[in-house]
Amino acid sequence: MMWGPWMGFGGLWMLLIVVGIVLLVIWAARGVAEGGGSGASSPKRALEILDERFARGEIDEEEYRTRRRLLEQS
Repeated sequence: MMWGPWMGFGGLWMLLIVVGIVLLVIWAARGVAEGGGSGASSPKRALEILDERFARGEIDEEEYRTRRRLLEQS
């Protein structure tokens, strides 16, 4: 059986796959640790979303003020 000059690339591909998996696990773990995986957002981001919804007209002024007050308290 002839392997040819491409024989060494099998090990290289395997190494690249293992490194990729390790990096993917690290990236996912950091996302969960920072709250990205749980769907939680920082209070600052919550206020930004509230401002955007008010600007688009999705909520009225009374609801905007009520929710903003609640977010600023927490």
